[in-house]
Amino acid sequence: MKKVLTIAGSDCSGGAGIQADIKTITAHKMYAMSVITALTAQNTTGVYGVLDITNEFVGLQLDCVFMDIYPDAIKIGMVSSAEIINIIVQKLNQYKTKNIVVDPVMFSTSGHLLISQNAMDSLKNTLIPIADIITPNISEAECLSGIKIKDTNDMVKAAEIISEMLSGYILIKGGHLTDSSNDLLYHRGEAIWFEGKRVDNDNTHGTGCTLSSAIAVNLANGYDMQTSVKNAKAYITGALEANLNLGKGSGPLNHCYNL
Repeated sequence: MKKVLTIAGSDCSGGAGIQADIKTITAHKMYAMSVITALTAQNTTGVYGVLDITNEFVGLQLDCVFMDIYPDAIKIGMVSSAEIINIIVQKLNQYKTKNIVVDPVMFSTSGHLLISQNAMDSLKNTLIPIADIITPNISEAECLSGIKIKDTNDMVKAAEIISEMLSGYILIKGGHLTDSSNDLLYHRGEAIWFEGKRVDNDNTHGTGCTLSSAIAVNLANGYDMQTSVKNAKAYITGALEANLNLGKGSGPLNHCYNL
């Protein structure tokens, strides 16, 4: 059985974070492991509190995973402090990891800022450079590139700027654009567009977590990056089309629609 590790925050309402990641990994019939970086008090209406785990304990969790059940791919989500980012990078380098997917989580679906400025700097300078692929949405790509993104041309410009931070791939998700919902996969000057299918469903809590985890499971399965992104997008479209409707706000996806 393939093994996939998620390093992320916990969402007590089950729609995002490690809970979404574990469901996604399990729905792909792989073994899920989790290293928790923060506890959040949140639900479909918003984030009401964040409690960071100490960097020492994050490091201990990572040691326990890598020394016993070595993962075939790693997804990294919410990391809210520079100290936690630094210990993650140190451990990933120490254990010579592969197939690293970084979802640079900066905002919750409800717009809540989830990362400090010093953590933002560490994210750019230490974590993103070791990623095989990063998966920012429009807002996150704007933060990383320093430019406003209004259309697909701006997405390419932003990807060009961000590409200076890493040798891996950049997937900018276009779901928040007004003129299209196409996603851009960018690598070493090559732009590959994935046509976005707009699903009439306002329940999008945890879509970013889910997509990045789905890419990780495909990489663990040995697919190349382009195929992994294509398969992950098909999975998340199915999870949205299942039209699960839970909670009073932007509800979760049906991660297990295919079981």
